Amino acid sequence: MGVEPPFFEKYKAILQSSTEKEKFSTIEVFEEFELPLIDLSGLNLGPFERQKCIEQMDKAAREWGFFQIVNHGIPGGLLDRLKYEQMKVFHLPFDKKAEKKFLNLSAHSYRWGNPLATSLRNLSWSEALHISLKDISRMDECNKLRSTIQEYARKANLLAQKLAEHLAQILGIKPNYFQENCSPSSSSLRMNRYPPCPFSSRMFGIIPHTDTDFLTILSQDQVGGLQFNTDGRWFSVKPNPKALVINIGDLFQALSNGIYKSITHRVAANEEVERYSIAYFYCPTDEVVIQSCSEPALYRNFSFKEYKQQIERDVKATGDKVGLSRFLW
Repeated sequence: MGVEPPFFEKYKAILQSSTEKEKFSTIEVFEEFELPLIDLSGLNLGPFERQKCIEQMDKAAREWGFFQIVNHGIPGGLLDRLKYEQMKVFHLPFDKKAEKKFLNLSAHSYRWGNPLATSLRNLSWSEALHISLKDISRMDECNKLRSTIQEYARKANLLAQKLAEHLAQILGIKPNYFQENCSPSSSSLRMNRYPPCPFSSRMFGIIPHTDTDFLTILSQDQVGGLQFNTDGRWFSVKPNPKALVINIGDLFQALSNGIYKSITHRVAANEEVERYSIAYFYCPTDEVVIQSCSEPALYRNFSFKEYKQQIERDVKATGDKVGLSRFLW
């Protein structure tokens, strides 16, 4: 049995109708960009180094919505083990991955493509295993994936909380805000695989989107493909496998009253090689109400549950996420 999702079979009509129509329509990217690189070891040095490190994060979150970090406390060996287990899972036969109770996780934890796609431009050439952390204890123990995810999730949660608290400090948000509103089980983890794509110049590995969380911790390989949009221009992020990429999510943009930017980003498809990444989404519990930290507020108050429900309605109605603009005053 084959490993690859049946993209050609399921999306045959789109591929046939779009190939000729979009034959000369290539995806435009401007230049390769090296994200600000922040050495978190400065947080453990003297007051001057600590403040400088926090200010670097703050500046990047305001200007780019993205930055990358080293000396973050997550061992390289753990990241290597997680990627190894990730590769083993994605190289299982597709029929196995598509089972309703794959790994004993919730339905639709394994996903691929885009059921709502109408053209090459909104079809994601990728597969993913999206795991709510509250479901980890239910996972089958047929391999070391469960224990490795648990170990990584503990460290990623502590790192995300630390980063969020430092950014909140600049905004005047109380220091224990994230301890009170986020729990280790309220976040989620998404393992991505991007198979080689024969239409790489005209479609995406993941279509443009913003993240629905406070912040995201991304571990990626050396292949590259992450791109972000600022002022209408698309930039390709230069990969640095030794660093973790951090990006601001919708909830932090709302909480910061628009000071920190949740930036639209996407992943380019690659014609020749597969790519892997792992995203940790730092989220509050469903009942938490997001309230802008300063006045006049750009956004009305909303709960995380309300925000997710609105996204679901928009995606069903329009095929796309509308996001924060729904909650502007």
